[in-house]
Amino acid sequence: MLHGIRTVMIFVDDPEAAARWWGGIFAAEVKLDVNGASVYAWLDLGGLELGFHPASPEANPHGASTVPYWPVEDLDTERERLLTAGCTHHRGPLDVEPGRRVCQLVDPFGTVFGLDGP
Repeated sequence: MLHGIRTVMIFVDDPEAAARWWGGIFAAEVKLDVNGASVYAWLDLGGLELGFHPASPEANPHGASTVPYWPVEDLDTERERLLTAGCTHHRGPLDVEPGRRVCQLVDPFGTVFGLDGP
C-alpha cells in the first residue's frame, strides 16, 4: 500500500548549488552525500526529502522529473517572492476551482515546479 510521498528527487547539473538555493527558500539545512565526484544533496522538509541528484542524459535527463506543487497560503505573494529570488515564469496562474489557483515557475537550475493555493 502506498503511504504518501517520501522523496521528491530533482535531476540537475549542480545538485549542491540547487539544494543550497532551495535551502535558502525554505530556511532548511542542506545535507550532502559525496561519493567521489558525485554529490547527492537534500533537504528534510518536515518528513519530505527534497533531493537533488546529478542529471544523466541516459538515466535521468534534466527536466524529465515530475512537477511538484507546493501548497501556499497566498499564491500571488509567494509567486512574487520566488520570482524576486531568481525564478522565472512558466505558466499560470490558472483558476482550477473556486478559491484555488495554480501556477508554474522555473528555478534558477531549470527545474519546473508549481504553487497551489488561494
